[in-house]
Amino acid sequence: MTTAPSAFPAASRVDAGDLSVAYFDLGDPQADPVVLLHGYPYDVHSYVEVAPMLVEAGYRAIVPYLRGHGGTRFRDQDAPRTGEQAALGSDLLAFIDALDLDEPVLAGYDWGGRAACVVAALWPERISGLVSVNGYLIQNIAASQTPIRPDLEAGFWYFWYFATDRGRRGLDANRREIADVIWRRNSPEWAFSDAEMDRAAAAFDNPDYVDVVIHSYRHRLGLAPGAPKYDELERALASAPPISVPTITLDGMADGNFPATDGTPQAHLFTGPREHRRIPHAGHHLPAEAPHAFAQAVADVAEPPGDGAGTP
Repeated sequence: MTTAPSAFPAASRVDAGDLSVAYFDLGDPQADPVVLLHGYPYDVHSYVEVAPMLVEAGYRAIVPYLRGHGGTRFRDQDAPRTGEQAALGSDLLAFIDALDLDEPVLAGYDWGGRAACVVAALWPERISGLVSVNGYLIQNIAASQTPIRPDLEAGFWYFWYFATDRGRRGLDANRREIADVIWRRNSPEWAFSDAEMDRAAAAFDNPDYVDVVIHSYRHRLGLAPGAPKYDELERALASAPPISVPTITLDGMADGNFPATDGTPQAHLFTGPREHRRIPHAGHHLPAEAPHAFAQAVADVAEPPGDGAGTP
């Protein structure tokens, strides 16, 4: 098996809340921090080009594996392997605390963008800005049974597959193959290589991967209860709390599952400064498909970095 190269150094590790988080830390430790958050079914290598660009521009780029991925592990073997949005947001806040980060910019897509939106909405004082692909990603679970366009429903086949025991067994047996199908639907103009898929699929060997992924999709459809410890946060998220921090939202104009908009449908959910950008020829995996555009969005929303910094 050929493996695509990685620009990341050896992984670091920190205990943060329920997790022992594996992460990559690039750049000057004293520089303004940016936390880059991957989605499903992807991994930290979504940012293999973005992170060095940000470091070159004068930022500290920090890229953690989410729960159930890569080297990240649960600290308590009895902890529930939930994948609900409140858990992802709590993980991220605990990670910020564990590294003692001073008002980082959060930037992400898919699951990682959702975690970033949760923190931005519930704990805005802890961060300085947000970059989110596909905009406001906090889930409206109460509306999860409302049908959408049939062609878009077809793209979400795995939501319904994972709701079944057959889908759970299928994910366990075919982690890479399922990711390959999702990648192709999500990003029809992205000509990724087998080596890039193999590199990401290594993160799916995590022992908690199947439990976390299955719970995430069942919970968002109202088909599985959340962990009681997150009930209060889930109630807060159910009210669609607005995001007040400076934000740039991005839509890939070649996203196979999430059609690009002009940003106005979600405008009421952003009460602070917000700019919406549409990125040509980019799909759902936008940091990998349009790394310059993603890095530029981070730099534009961030506080000006220290002396000698440049533009990505």
